[in-house]
Amino acid sequence: QVQLVESGGGLVQAGGSLRLSCTVSGLTFSDYAMGWFRQAPGKEREFVAAISKSGGMTGYGDYVEGRFTISRDNYVNTVYLQMNSLKPEDTGVYICASLTYYSSQYYMKTRMYDYWGQGTQVTVSS
Repeated sequence: QVQLVESGGGLVQAGGSLRLSCTVSGLTFSDYAMGWFRQAPGKEREFVAAISKSGGMTGYGDYVEGRFTISRDNYVNTVYLQMNSLKPEDTGVYICASLTYYSSQYYMKTRMYDYWGQGTQVTVSS
């Protein structure tokens, strides 16, 4: 059974930082690229960041503007999202997902992802 479990969300003031983690089990982690999405109430799920299987390539949503960093540790089957300079508009549920093929043509599209976690809530107060 494949499981993706996110953690690290919480309430933070604008300008603050959070580090999200997503631990994966039930599949060979190093065989999958990984992505982070977010979903705010009443809005569609939005691409945040993606990372290749080895971690050598990354991609980000335009609004990230250098504030977020995605990374992974294949020894502990975990992908991370370091978020700095948080803004109230970053508020939402952050969800990790696995992706078979890493490509800038694919990684922003939710339908290309195989497995999804339940998400962790991030709330940024002004």
